[in-house]
Amino acid sequence: MEVLKLRKARITDVPGIHKLLMDFAKQGLVLPRSYSELYGQLRDYLVLTDEKNNVFGCCGLSIVWEDLAEIRSLVVAQSKQGQGWGKKMVETCLSEAITLGIYKVFVLTYQQNFFEHLGFKVVDKSVLPQKVWADCLKCPKFPECDEIAMLIEM
Repeated sequence: MEVLKLRKARITDVPGIHKLLMDFAKQGLVLPRSYSELYGQLRDYLVLTDEKNNVFGCCGLSIVWEDLAEIRSLVVAQSKQGQGWGKKMVETCLSEAITLGIYKVFVLTYQQNFFEHLGFKVVDKSVLPQKVWADCLKCPKFPECDEIAMLIEM
Protein backbone atom coordinates (compact mmCIF):
# COMPACT_ATOMS: atom_id res chain seq x y z
CA MET A 1 0.00 0.00 0.00
CA GLU A 2 1.27 3.43 -0.96
CA VAL A 3 1.92 5.75 1.95
CA LEU A 4 1.72 9.48 1.29
CA LYS A 5 2.90 12.18 3.64
CA LEU A 6 2.70 15.92 3.85
CA ARG A 7 5.90 17.74 4.79
CA LYS A 8 7.87 20.93 4.28
CA ALA A 9 9.53 21.05 0.87
CA ARG A 10 13.22 20.24 0.49
CA ILE A 11 15.68 21.40 -2.13
CA THR A 12 15.49 18.00 -3.87
CA ASP A 13 11.71 18.48 -4.31
CA VAL A 14 12.04 21.50 -6.61
CA PRO A 15 12.15 19.55 -9.91
CA GLY A 16 9.02 17.60 -8.90
CA ILE A 17 7.20 20.75 -7.76
CA HIS A 18 8.16 22.51 -10.99
CA LYS A 19 6.90 19.65 -13.18
CA LEU A 20 3.61 19.43 -11.29
CA LEU A 21 3.03 23.19 -11.45
CA MET A 22 3.91 23.34 -15.14
CA ASP A 23 1.43 20.53 -15.91
CA PHE A 24 -1.34 22.52 -14.21
CA ALA A 25 -0.13 25.85 -15.64
CA LYS A 26 -0.50 24.43 -19.18
CA GLN A 27 -4.18 23.89 -18.35
CA GLY A 28 -4.45 27.51 -17.17
CA LEU A 29 -5.21 26.46 -13.58
CA VAL A 30 -2.20 28.01 -11.80
CA LEU A 31 0.55 30.44 -12.61
CA PRO A 32 3.76 28.82 -13.79
CA ARG A 33 6.70 29.16 -11.40
CA SER A 34 10.31 29.25 -12.54
CA TYR A 35 13.02 27.17 -10.93
CA SER A 36 14.48 30.43 -9.63
CA GLU A 37 11.21 31.36 -7.90
CA LEU A 38 10.82 27.89 -6.41
CA TYR A 39 14.36 27.78 -5.04
CA GLY A 40 14.01 31.30 -3.65
CA GLN A 41 10.64 30.62 -2.04
CA LEU A 42 11.18 26.99 -1.07
CA ARG A 43 10.50 27.64 2.63
CA ASP A 44 6.96 28.70 1.68
CA TYR A 45 6.05 25.28 0.29
CA LEU A 46 4.59 22.03 1.54
CA VAL A 47 4.72 18.90 -0.56
CA LEU A 48 2.76 15.67 -0.72
CA THR A 49 5.18 12.80 -1.32
CA ASP A 50 5.37 9.03 -1.33
CA GLU A 51 8.07 6.92 0.33
CA LYS A 52 10.35 7.47 -2.69
CA ASN A 53 9.92 11.28 -2.35
CA ASN A 54 7.96 11.60 -5.60
CA VAL A 55 5.96 14.85 -5.45
CA PHE A 56 2.18 14.46 -5.86
CA GLY A 57 1.08 17.81 -4.52
CA CYS A 58 2.25 21.18 -3.32
CA CYS A 59 0.99 24.34 -1.72
CA GLY A 60 2.68 27.57 -0.67
CA LEU A 61 1.98 30.09 2.06
CA SER A 62 3.46 33.43 1.08
CA ILE A 63 3.60 36.33 3.52
CA VAL A 64 2.42 39.46 1.74
CA TRP A 65 2.28 42.04 4.50
CA GLU A 66 2.27 42.33 8.29
CA ASP A 67 -1.29 41.03 8.54
CA LEU A 68 -1.83 39.14 5.30
CA ALA A 69 -0.64 35.95 3.63
CA GLU A 70 -1.53 34.17 0.40
CA ILE A 71 -2.09 30.51 -0.32
CA ARG A 72 -0.59 29.87 -3.74
CA SER A 73 0.32 27.10 -6.15
CA LEU A 74 -2.06 24.56 -4.62
CA VAL A 75 -2.07 21.48 -6.83
CA VAL A 76 -2.65 17.79 -6.29
CA ALA A 77 -1.76 15.26 -8.99
CA GLN A 78 -4.81 13.92 -10.81
CA SER A 79 -4.18 10.44 -9.43
CA LYS A 80 -4.38 11.70 -5.82
CA GLN A 81 -7.33 14.08 -6.14
CA GLY A 82 -10.48 13.44 -4.14
CA GLN A 83 -8.58 12.04 -1.14
CA GLY A 84 -8.58 15.21 0.99
CA TRP A 85 -4.96 16.16 0.38
CA GLY A 86 -5.75 19.65 -0.94
CA LYS A 87 -7.81 20.38 2.17
CA LYS A 88 -5.02 19.09 4.42
CA MET A 89 -2.47 21.29 2.68
CA VAL A 90 -4.64 24.41 3.02
CA GLU A 91 -5.36 23.64 6.69
CA THR A 92 -1.64 23.18 7.33
CA CYS A 93 -0.91 26.55 5.70
CA LEU A 94 -3.65 28.24 7.74
CA SER A 95 -2.22 26.73 10.92
CA GLU A 96 1.22 28.03 10.00
CA ALA A 97 -0.23 31.50 9.35
CA ILE A 98 -1.76 31.53 12.84
CA THR A 99 1.55 30.38 14.33
CA LEU A 100 3.19 33.35 12.59
CA GLY A 101 0.52 35.74 13.94
CA ILE A 102 -1.19 36.25 10.58
CA TYR A 103 -4.97 35.95 10.75
CA LYS A 104 -6.01 36.96 7.23
CA VAL A 105 -5.18 34.70 4.31
CA PHE A 106 -6.33 35.13 0.73
CA VAL A 107 -6.26 33.07 -2.41
CA LEU A 108 -6.77 33.84 -6.09
CA THR A 109 -8.51 30.81 -7.51
CA TYR A 110 -10.87 29.15 -9.95
CA GLN A 111 -11.92 26.65 -7.26
CA GLN A 112 -14.50 28.74 -5.41
CA ASN A 113 -16.50 25.83 -3.97
CA PHE A 114 -13.39 24.11 -2.60
CA PHE A 115 -12.26 27.21 -0.73
CA GLU A 116 -15.79 28.10 0.44
CA HIS A 117 -15.97 24.71 2.16
CA LEU A 118 -12.81 25.71 4.04
CA GLY A 119 -14.31 29.00 5.25
CA PHE A 120 -13.03 31.42 2.61
CA LYS A 121 -15.37 34.16 1.37
CA VAL A 122 -15.37 35.84 -2.03
CA VAL A 123 -14.10 39.42 -1.82
CA ASP A 124 -13.70 42.20 -4.31
CA LYS A 125 -10.13 42.28 -5.58
CA SER A 126 -9.91 45.95 -4.63
CA VAL A 127 -9.86 45.06 -0.91
CA LEU A 128 -6.46 43.40 -1.35
CA PRO A 129 -3.38 45.64 -1.19
CA GLN A 130 -1.71 46.56 -4.46
CA LYS A 131 1.39 44.54 -3.47
CA VAL A 132 -0.69 41.39 -4.08
CA TRP A 133 -0.70 42.02 -7.80
CA ALA A 134 3.07 41.73 -8.39
CA ASP A 135 2.70 38.16 -9.71
CA CYS A 136 -0.08 39.26 -12.03
CA LEU A 137 2.39 41.01 -14.30
CA LYS A 138 3.79 37.57 -15.19
CA CYS A 139 0.37 36.09 -15.91
CA PRO A 140 -0.66 35.55 -19.54
CA LYS A 141 -4.19 36.69 -18.59
CA PHE A 142 -3.02 40.09 -17.30
CA PRO A 143 -4.78 42.51 -17.16
CA GLU A 144 -7.97 40.53 -17.84
CA CYS A 145 -7.86 38.45 -14.65
CA ASP A 146 -10.68 35.96 -14.28
CA GLU A 147 -9.56 34.43 -10.98
CA ILE A 148 -11.76 34.77 -7.91
CA ALA A 149 -10.33 36.57 -4.87
CA MET A 150 -11.24 34.84 -1.62
CA LEU A 151 -10.29 35.68 1.96
CA ILE A 152 -10.49 33.94 5.32
CA GLU A 153 -10.19 35.86 8.58
CA MET A 154 -9.33 33.61 11.50
